[in-house]
Amino acid sequence: MIVRDVLDETSAAALRDALAGLVSEHALDRRPLEQRSTYGKAFLQAMNLWRLDETVARVVLAPRLAALAADLLGVDAVRLYHDQALWKEPGGGPTPWHQDQLYWPLDTDRTITMWLALDDVGGDVGGLRFVSGSHTRGPLASTIISDESEETFAELIDRTAGEVSDNPPLRPGDASFHLGWTVHGAGPNLGTGVRAAMTVIWFADGARLVEPDSPERRHDAEQWLPGVGGGGLAASDLNPVLWPIR
Repeated sequence: MIVRDVLDETSAAALRDALAGLVSEHALDRRPLEQRSTYGKAFLQAMNLWRLDETVARVVLAPRLAALAADLLGVDAVRLYHDQALWKEPGGGPTPWHQDQLYWPLDTDRTITMWLALDDVGGDVGGLRFVSGSHTRGPLASTIISDESEETFAELIDRTAGEVSDNPPLRPGDASFHLGWTVHGAGPNLGTGVRAAMTVIWFADGARLVEPDSPERRHDAEQWLPGVGGGGLAASDLNPVLWPIR
């Protein structure tokens, strides 16, 4: 789903400026592009930046965005999972097909990601692509973002005649929303500048932590749900209720 003008032009530019410095300092893999894995070539990635900058926090913690997420999920209340800055550099590779929720140790499918454009996105600069209806099918593979996930989901799409749809062009401040089990990816950046984007992820209040069954889910449990044991309410200090306002 596309929502236009989630941020106005001035706010989008201020957010991009704030994130640019944070990405240069906190990106997970800052090696030269040619030295990185397929995952690393897809984007520079930095997370939970709301804790480091007030401009970022105003967006990530905004009640009006959380209210929109709750409405799209059909739930009464949502908590923050985490944010991410995703900087796809010039020459950056495609983001392989994947399902976000393979990483998330939560006992609910009521999860949603806002992918917020901070540059013009479309054509040959890394726009998103989706497999229509895949959000209703749960986990379709066990492969994380990699060459293997691209091959696995591409074969699945061919075998099931899955319909692939590309996002329309986005302007800075426009956002795309998708549910956690949606199969999606992005094209390479064939342009001459960075494709800057940010995501915010929310989940339904009341969700619980499932016992992590993969290294990725163990990492997420430790990183985004610290101190919450298996079966516990997913409600660490990093996961405030953002809607309704309390």
